[in-house]
Amino acid sequence: MTETLDETDLQILRTLQKNAKLTTKELADTVHLTPTPVFERQKRLEKKGYIKGYVAVLDAEKLGKGLLVFCKVKLMHINHEMANAFTRRIMRIPEVTECYNTSGSYDYLLKVRARDMKQYQEFVLNKLGDIENISSIESTFVMSEVKQNYGISL
Repeated sequence: MTETLDETDLQILRTLQKNAKLTTKELADTVHLTPTPVFERQKRLEKKGYIKGYVAVLDAEKLGKGLLVFCKVKLMHINHEMANAFTRRIMRIPEVTECYNTSGSYDYLLKVRARDMKQYQEFVLNKLGDIENISSIESTFVMSEVKQNYGISL
């Protein structure tokens, strides 16, 4: 059962989603409290798992990983053992930045970052191609990112 968060907790979460680099004092000023209760609330939200971590959002283009591909993967057979084996392999592939088990025509949706089409081709042939249980792969190449929001609407 999920605990109910009050408006101050939600305001702390909203603020941190926009800028996780705020000091406790800056966060406290934003939510109109003193630093000590804000610090305690933030630590409680972390401990309870509402805040999973803090990350820097990097510019993939500037870092030479400008090609973004959504790769749909269908397995030949699926059961717990095969699904676990597939996800263990995917977890070790750095080009895969996100992986979702999905319903529908495909079993998994991968978000893949690569330098260019040649590197993506090598990824498909040498990394996905080494996974025996894959039945089919369908790639969708992103032409431009229209909206990118890492937050959750609260």
